[in-house]
Amino acid sequence: MFIAYAVLVVVLSLLLVFSAVPDITRDPKITEGLKALGVPDSWFLPLGLVKIAGALGLLVGIAYRPLGIAAAIGVVLYFLGAVITHLRGGDKKGSATPAAIMLLAVAPLVLGFATV
Repeated sequence: MFIAYAVLVVVLSLLLVFSAVPDITRDPKITEGLKALGVPDSWFLPLGLVKIAGALGLLVGIAYRPLGIAAAIGVVLYFLGAVITHLRGGDKKGSATPAAIMLLAVAPLVLGFATV
């Protein structure tokens, strides 16, 4: 079970980092969509940094499980907020990606508890 946990953590961490880069670099493809949902410009850098912090917490959690569990909870809540933001903005189709990442983040959370 530990191997499954570690693999999921690495995959989710890579996904978070790749997701954070457009936020931090203000890629117009991403920022325009977020602006249309009402996300202020000043939030892009902090949102990207939170994703990177989540990725680092998950990776450190391989060695120190309580941090990994806390990071997984944070990632689930982050993407729950993203789903809610998309739905409130009337972007039902756009909520699929954050919903999928949120569900993916539940797996390391459950496996983190199972491997403590």
